Amino acid sequence: MLGRKQSRKNHYKQRSEKKLRSISSGRLRFLFKAVAGVIFVGLMIVMFIFSYDLITQCNYFKTKSLTVAGNNRLSDKEIISRAHIKKGINIFSVNFSLVRKRLLEHPWIAEAEISRELPSGINIKVKEQKPLAIIDMGRRFLINDNGEIFKEWRAADPEGLPVITGLEYSDIFIPVPSGSNNWNRKIARIDSQLCNTIFAAVMDVLHLGKSAESILPNREIRQIQVDREIGLTVYAFNKVKAIRLGYDNYQDKYNLLKKVLLYIKKIKDFKDYISIDLNNFNRIIVNPVRSE
Repeated sequence: MLGRKQSRKNHYKQRSEKKLRSISSGRLRFLFKAVAGVIFVGLMIVMFIFSYDLITQCNYFKTKSLTVAGNNRLSDKEIISRAHIKKGINIFSVNFSLVRKRLLEHPWIAEAEISRELPSGINIKVKEQKPLAIIDMGRRFLINDNGEIFKEWRAADPEGLPVITGLEYSDIFIPVPSGSNNWNRKIARIDSQLCNTIFAAVMDVLHLGKSAESILPNREIRQIQVDREIGLTVYAFNKVKAIRLGYDNYQDKYNLLKKVLLYIKKIKDFKDYISIDLNNFNRIIVNPVRSE
């Protein structure tokens, strides 16, 4: 008599079911963690929003003092008005990036910094443009110490600055914002890599003239005339006196000019001069005023 067959266990099926249960359990754990994470992030966002609203609406942080520093030409009132900040506004509700952008849109403001002073103060610090000269190319523009054109010259702007003539638009690089025709709001920067030797020569003379000990200080220069062939001619002291400098070696030429002026000052009966030509170091030409 044959014995009863023992039923074989399906180990493969058991392993598959165990694996499926493990995968399902892992998925459930992952799903639970994901939901918990989303809930946590949501709660944190709600908490941050609530905290932000609480801080920005708190009377304790309302602006009571507005201070402005670094301004000379512009008044405190003008700067505060440009910044669109009023007393009573919560100091944490002020968008400093936007305020700085508004301030820098003013042609006379070169740099701007805004800071909070707890619990109720806002400080504005600006650096104003310092005009160095006027470029006349049919229209007049103010440039600063760095050779940047920062605005078109108007009658209310400073006078008595050296006026540069003979330059062309191709001598300087002026990036014009697309769709903008308002020169009062445009900040045009001289590109030092594209700037040619003519404009560089002009800037050399202007920088030398910034020194109080310069023989040709900027305060005495009326005009710098640019000639593409012979170089620069400076009209100084009064409009009839021309100092022809040409190109290059301006510091040496200034030293030589100082000696020439001292020399002619010692000449008896020498009234005055119309022009001095310093183009050639070995041949200085002084054109005296003719006696009537």
